[in-house]
Amino acid sequence: MRNRYLDLLRAAAIVRVIVYHLFGWPWLSIVLPAMGVMFALAGSLTAASLEKRAASTVVTSRLRRLLPPLWLLGLVVVPVMLVAGWARESDGEHPFSLPGLLFWLLPIADPPGSDQAIDAWEPLWYIRAYVWFVLLSPVLFALWRRVGWAAVAAPLVIMAGLDLTGFELPGTADAALWDFVTYGACWVAGFAHHDGRLARLKPWLAYPVALVMAAGALWWARDEGSFDLNDISESQALWSLAFVLIVLRWQPPMGWLERVKPLDRAVTLVNARAVTIYLWHNIAIAAVWPVLTVLALDDLGDRLGAATDLVAAFALTLAAMLVFGWAEDLGAKRRPRLWPSTAVPRAEPPKEPEPAFPAPSAGHRSSAAAAMTRTPRNWPPQPEQAPAQAAPTPYGEEEPPTPQWNRGTAHDPGLPVAGRRADPLDEG
Repeated sequence: MRNRYLDLLRAAAIVRVIVYHLFGWPWLSIVLPAMGVMFALAGSLTAASLEKRAASTVVTSRLRRLLPPLWLLGLVVVPVMLVAGWARESDGEHPFSLPGLLFWLLPIADPPGSDQAIDAWEPLWYIRAYVWFVLLSPVLFALWRRVGWAAVAAPLVIMAGLDLTGFELPGTADAALWDFVTYGACWVAGFAHHDGRLARLKPWLAYPVALVMAAGALWWARDEGSFDLNDISESQALWSLAFVLIVLRWQPPMGWLERVKPLDRAVTLVNARAVTIYLWHNIAIAAVWPVLTVLALDDLGDRLGAATDLVAAFALTLAAMLVFGWAEDLGAKRRPRLWPSTAVPRAEPPKEPEPAFPAPSAGHRSSAAAAMTRTPRNWPPQPEQAPAQAAPTPYGEEEPPTPQWNRGTAHDPGLPVAGRRADPLDEG
């Protein structure tokens, strides 16, 4: 049975990712910390699987659902990058190498790509992070069962140790470590959601703890001089966990969603194609400006232009979903379809709980998404804007992850999602 509240959260998080990467509005990282929510939902689903199956079976199943859409993306973009001269790039962030292509098959490190095609490969930090969470889940789940809430706190403690000691891993392994400590608490909180321990947590304890973490996140962000939490791993980790502790304790009645048929079907559609939408939406955003230029819709007013950009981004993402989404059916051992079924699954009844801004300062280290370029390479220069006000899971046990990124100056429109080093790629 489907939990439509979780489906709605996942769909909202994916839409938020697209909007944020299109416009780069910092306040969106506070209103809905999408990546933390998606990692928590994936953790809950993984815990449900680990309770019923052998760990090896769960890991294999999760990877089988996740990887085919990635392989299809690589099958398209890697040849295009090679034809466009990737092998001749001498000073790119990811110089071409045959061994590096193996990470397109099993992304235990970031799948590489050319600087010209950054919009295609840069979001793949999430896929790499998700793979590591899946691989580590048997150990994390055993730790959760043994020590409980201390397992949720462990990634935050490790993060504090990294900040205090300045410890670094070589190369991209350091970004992977920071992604783990940034979102690991949310993943393990998903375990607490699944087994009901989160619902049983007393409100007088849950809400003050969440409030303290949220206040700490905003204080840290203020100290860094930015309220875009995707640039600041420490703030992202605290705010995301606080948000997850609140929203996953809540199980509202969802009968209203069934009565709003278009929204109900849209939620089902997004959940059925979540991986494909995530993998291709950044390429769709990069294509918005060329498409609108061809249609002579590239010089509209601010509000009308923004609305047109958003509609175009959604339309191009939908087109990519139609062309490439069938790979998710293969991973789930379903008959491939261009348009997935939008028949709404039965809602899962709520469980009764048992009683009881600027770039980071010099030397700042963070997880993989903060390094994402804020604007597609082919977009025109953007006018200065007033400073913003402070501000890899698809289907249930049958679904892979779903599942952000950043970099650049504080005011140009967007492509961020989590938190990683803010050193921009050389555009040379």
